[in-house]
Amino acid sequence: MSGSEPGSNEVLEGVRKLLPGIAERARSVDEKGRIPAETVRELTAAGVFRMLQPTRYGGAEGDPVAFYEVIRAISGVCGSTGWVSAILGVHSWHLGLFADEAQREVWDAGPDTLVASSYAPIGRLTPVDGGYEVTGRWSFSSGVEFASWALLGALVVGAEGRPVDFMTVLVPKDDYEIREVWDSMGLRGTASDDIVVEGAFVPEHRAMRNFEQAQLRNPGRKVNTGPLYRMPFGTIFTSTVTASVIGMAAGCHDHYVARMRDRIRLSLGGGRFVEDPFAQVAVARAASEIDAAVLQTDRNIRDIHTFAARNEKIPMELRLRARRDQVRGTERAIEAIDVLFKTAGGNSLQRGNPIERAWRDAHAGSLHVANEVEHALSMWGRGIFGLKVEDNLV
Repeated sequence: MSGSEPGSNEVLEGVRKLLPGIAERARSVDEKGRIPAETVRELTAAGVFRMLQPTRYGGAEGDPVAFYEVIRAISGVCGSTGWVSAILGVHSWHLGLFADEAQREVWDAGPDTLVASSYAPIGRLTPVDGGYEVTGRWSFSSGVEFASWALLGALVVGAEGRPVDFMTVLVPKDDYEIREVWDSMGLRGTASDDIVVEGAFVPEHRAMRNFEQAQLRNPGRKVNTGPLYRMPFGTIFTSTVTASVIGMAAGCHDHYVARMRDRIRLSLGGGRFVEDPFAQVAVARAASEIDAAVLQTDRNIRDIHTFAARNEKIPMELRLRARRDQVRGTERAIEAIDVLFKTAGGNSLQRGNPIERAWRDAHAGSLHVANEVEHALSMWGRGIFGLKVEDNLV
């Protein structure tokens, strides 16, 4: 793919040097409910947030698989930091789908300008001269404190007061207020606070119809002509969410092996923990589930990129397969982390333990709308039976 040689990942090499520090701060991030600005500065300098950004605006316009590899690595040592890195990082790609005028407004201020989001269609859009007026209150905006703009989901309201369209609009920080409300059991450090907008004007170039986005007819393709921007939002964004959860499971597995290797049982007859066949089976099952999740999701991204690189229509069966394997990737990660948590013993219940924290973070991440397993599997089933599938997340 563009941006890197096969098997190379320069950003990952830089991020690996940051992982010990991120890991050291992980407990504090969880307890304080915030990622320190220092961490975001380090990740910015390492190029994490420019990996999927258009080259026209200082980005790498690189390989999504390499981006997911970086996200998994960060998530493995701190779920909250990995999650925020994933969300803010993928927005650099999503902004590349918008009209060039919108891209210029954001990145003319500097190529490291960050964008937050809350995509649920909570907002109300009223058509006005030259654009729309938007009002609403959105929740779950991860890392919003570090962003200068926000991508917000909203419904266009017609003359009779009924929704007539679903759009994503780009709003500058001056037009919204952040309400600090985040207090969750997992992903505590993401500070996924609320965004409030009261009657802000959104010009037409900063609004995009979700239907046209799903049809790969986004206006950004006129200026960002590379294959990266011919890939579906329903693949790139959802796989980003899953990459973080898989990384949490992989990190949990690493902690489990390191923690249990020298452990002596105080119950069940004593003895070395590693001699327990149930523990041996647990690490094998977990590792296999994690490997399967990575292999399937990465394969689908590469296959879709191949079609995009040839400027050929991406088959719907492939787009559905990507969603099928993406939600199964999250499910597999949860299955892996559950078997590890279950066999780690009572000591892992102590708050702040890396295994306990990874369990909380992964389960919290699995609740994202992109990870609705039955919905995505049902879509694949409809497609394989020859039924029509219409969904903005395919």
